Amino acid sequence: MAIYRGSGGSGDATNDASISAVTALTVRAEDAADAAEVSATAAAGSEAGVAASAAAAASSASAASTSATNAASSASTASTQATNAANSATAAATSATNAANSATASASSATDAQTAQTAAEAAETNAATSASAAASSASSASSSASTATTQATNAASSASAAATSASNAATSETNASNSASAASTSATNAANSATAAAASAVTAASYIPDNTGQAGKFLSTDGSVNSWATVDALPDQTGRSGKYLATDGTDPSWAVLNTDGNTTTKSLYEMANTISVDYTIGSGNNAMSAGPITINSGVSVTIPSGSRWAIV
Repeated sequence: MAIYRGSGGSGDATNDASISAVTALTVRAEDAADAAEVSATAAAGSEAGVAASAAAAASSASAASTSATNAASSASTASTQATNAANSATAAATSATNAANSATASASSATDAQTAQTAAEAAETNAATSASAAASSASSASSSASTATTQATNAASSASAAATSASNAATSETNASNSASAASTSATNAANSATAAAASAVTAASYIPDNTGQAGKFLSTDGSVNSWATVDALPDQTGRSGKYLATDGTDPSWAVLNTDGNTTTKSLYEMANTISVDYTIGSGNNAMSAGPITINSGVSVTIPSGSRWAIV
């Protein structure tokens, strides 16, 4: 959780706690150093006092040798001053010890301050690493959000396609139902047609007379009743080659085709005045045409040797 720490802005609670601890240890170290400096000053003052007392003692001894009365007094004074000097020396020693202890404490405080500073630097490094990890996590979250959006879009498209498929399926089902109904109707119609066909076959069979003994005959009717009749066959064809079938209106017979007739009941013979296909006069025969005669391009008339073609 971010906390506000003055003009520096907000920061991490763990890092700020480490920095506060380092600051407190530094203040303690500075206080201990100040105390050591005061103790050292006091010790120096005590040593100066000792030197002054020694000088006073020397003066007192000189005065004692000059005057006995003054000597006794001076001796007493000297003894008192000596006691004071001893006390001052003891105090100075104590002050020196205290100064040494203060210096040791100051060194320990400095060491603690260095340790705290190292811990603070480590905490700062960890905070930077955490910030980098947080940025990476934010980037991953953004990518995940984008992926989720894409997946949501795909899901919407799939849902739309599913709806369309469902609609198509419903339409197909309706068409299938209609087709089934139509098929059922067709089946009913087919059954009805089969029944009608069977009935028609029965009826048709009733129209055909018995076939027994009717080989070579044909089905005939007088307009009311069907019966088998004998086919009026051709006359015998034996020895009738080249003849044609003729009839006198009652009986058929074979007649000879007259291919040599040179008479006509018409007043004139007519012919085409253009020859459009190739023509060959029969060998040993002559031919005659009423002219003029035109022979088309590419068409020829062949006259065998010994034959003639006369155009009049």
